This record gives sequence, structure tokens and C-alpha cells, in this order.
Amino acid sequence: MVQTIVVKIGTSSLTQPESGQLALATIAALVEVLSQLRRQGHRVVLVSSGAVGVGCARLGLVERPRSMSLKQAVAAVGQGRLMRIYDDFFTALQQPIAQVLLTRGDLIQRSRYVNILRTFQELLNLGVIPIVNENDTVATDELKFGDNDTLSALVASVVDADWLFLLTDVDRLYSADPRSNPDAQPITIVNHIDELAQVQTGSSGTQWGTGGMVTKIEAARIATGAGVRTVITQGRSPQNLLKILSGELIGTQFEPQPRPFNARQRWIAHGLVPVGQLYLDEGAVKAIRTSGRSLLAAGIIQVEGEFDSQNAVKICDRSGVEIARGIVNYNSDELEKIRGRQSDEVAKILGYEGEETVVHRDNLVLS
Repeated sequence: MVQTIVVKIGTSSLTQPESGQLALATIAALVEVLSQLRRQGHRVVLVSSGAVGVGCARLGLVERPRSMSLKQAVAAVGQGRLMRIYDDFFTALQQPIAQVLLTRGDLIQRSRYVNILRTFQELLNLGVIPIVNENDTVATDELKFGDNDTLSALVASVVDADWLFLLTDVDRLYSADPRSNPDAQPITIVNHIDELAQVQTGSSGTQWGTGGMVTKIEAARIATGAGVRTVITQGRSPQNLLKILSGELIGTQFEPQPRPFNARQRWIAHGLVPVGQLYLDEGAVKAIRTSGRSLLAAGIIQVEGEFDSQNAVKICDRSGVEIARGIVNYNSDELEKIRGRQSDEVAKILGYEGEETVVHRDNLVLS
């Protein structure tokens, strides 16, 4: 069976821990495995970190840049070098690749999201392996993925992947950091992310990387919510991908949630960045959750944040638990005026005939 597979490899697996120099043996093994998956007919996407780390090594820097401008400059140096190495290895196996650089803003605007989806589809149809990274050179603090774990989960959602592999410097998820806690217990299967509430996730990665177990768990939340089976496993052993796909329980596997999103629903759930929150009464929560209704002004008890019409918001119950996300038909000032009011009162309150719904059910996705 042909499957769509997204593989993310982190800086900690791509580079030597002390020097930041590329771990060429690991890259060669990864390229061989991904090329083998392509020969088997699978559709493969690689999300690769390492541009900043490679740039640092190239420029003789001894630590990761802290300022945005320096990081962007170093990434520009490293990205070309990284792609050259990938191209050399993949070319030796006659496997074509493509570079895809993304920013968070590319997924927020619907037309750009659709264009990215179509580009991925065409590349995969051509048998190309897209190599994806954040476009660090132009990204801003406000529109950054922040780490490639999140980026890979969003890419997996965009391409409607079957699998997301997060390759890292540990063999699986543990109840605590096994490097500092000898009593840490391995976790093999996670049926739902909420099971990990008591897991000690430790610090955020190495000096050369930006991730850590916190970002991998959040990536698994995004990916499994989009129906993608997610695996955390050892990056220095890319051959494990073939074993896992053959049914072996290696690493930590996160079960996908049975939520058959279409492309638009996946965009609303994961592409957009919520800029506010709406709190609902019990009746509105029930109408949305169990009856598939649109959100009306009457059910809103509190508005939080400043946002415009057509922005994305979190939709929460009275206690603040997120139950859905959606695109609003009114801005935050208008919603403050009409919250808790009946639909036939809205036009009189606002002075114009607006939308009947605050969030139409077609623009609403359950969390």
C-alpha cells in the first residue's frame, strides 16, 4: 500500500554534538532509507533542520546565534551548504529532490496554503522528495514556526500524511529524561496526548538545536489531531523507519485520532494562528459538539483578545477548555456588543445587517 511519509530530522541528529560539523554517516544512511521508500512507491517528504548549525560550522562560530538578524544571516550560509550535501547523496541514488522553504505566514493565508498543497502534490506525483525547512532568512518573530517539530507536523497535515517520524537524539519518549534520571520508564504507545500530562519533558534541546521533547509532544498533538500516526525514534538509526513500517514497535508511537478532516478543515485547525478566544455557555457548547451547529452570539459569555473579522479564534467552554477553532464573522469590538444577545437583535445593536452566525459551522473545527 502506497503511503505518504513525512520524516523530520533534527540538528542533534544531523551534526556532531561538540563541533556542530555534519554527521555525514547519518545523512548517508537517511538518504539511503528515504530513497528505498521511494523505490517501494511511497510518497516521501523530508523536513530537515541544520541550516543554522551548518552555517555556524562554516563560519567558525562556537555557539548558536541569539539575535534574529545574525541567525538569519547564518541560516542563509548554511542552507545552501546543507542542500548541496543532500543533493550529492540523493543524486548518487538517482533520486530527485526539491527545496521547499516555508514561513508560518505561508500557511495562514488560504490562497498560499492551497498553492503549497498543490506544489507538494505535484512534487510527490513526480516522484520527487521535497526537503523542507523554515525560511529563516525572511521569517519574523511573529510569523515563525519556532521549531521544525511543529513545522513537520503542519507539513504532515498539509499533505494528509499517513506517518510522521520525528528523528531525535533519544530512542523514544520516557517518563523523565533518561540522561539524568535512571528511573525513567520508556513509553512505547500513546493512545492520546492527554496521557502524557505527568511526563517530565526536561529542557529544550541542545546548544545547536531549538527543539526538545516538549516540542515533539506538541508536534504529535498537531499531527495525530490531523489523523497522522506519529513516531519518536533515534535519528542516528534511520534504518528503524523500515522496521517500524513493517510493524515493529520501535520508539514511541502516537495513535492517530479518528478525525477525517478535509483540506479546508485542516487549514482552519492547524494552518491558522488563533488571535483570540470566545467563551461559551453550556448550551452553545452542546450545540457545537453534539449537534454540529454554528456558533451564535447568544451563546458567547466572554470575548478575549483583539481581532478582526475573518481571523481565527479558539472557542472554549466556560472553564477555558478549548472545544473548537473557527473563523469569526465579526471583530472583537462588535462581539463585545452582541455577545449573549439573540440573532434578531444584532442588526439593531450594530446598526447594520451582519451575518446571522458568529462562526458558521463550515468554518468551525472541533478540537
